[in-house]
Amino acid sequence: MPVTGSIASKQPSPLSRAMTAEDWRRAQAALAVALDPQGNGASAGWDNPETKLKGSIAPVGAPYVKNDEVCRAFLATTVTAAGQEWTQGDACKPSGGDWAVRGAKPWKKPA
Repeated sequence: MPVTGSIASKQPSPLSRAMTAEDWRRAQAALAVALDPQGNGASAGWDNPETKLKGSIAPVGAPYVKNDEVCRAFLATTVTAAGQEWTQGDACKPSGGDWAVRGAKPWKKPA
């Protein structure tokens, strides 16, 4: 039976199962802006008019160094047709490299 590639072997984003690869590409750009240690510490948003998904990434705390990489905690929101999802995690960036999410898990807003 030929393989069509229509079923992804893993979800494209560590932030939400609802995100497509293009949603994740857009979210990664926001992640890079929000977590930049030279930035102002403000959140950065993203959206994809094709899928109607959108979200934002907010840095949580100051950048820190771990294993020769700059790392930073973040809180992300993803708005889908089903509602809003929250994810907390950490991302790290090697010198001259791109930010990579090292850990992410669902986050529930305190009551």
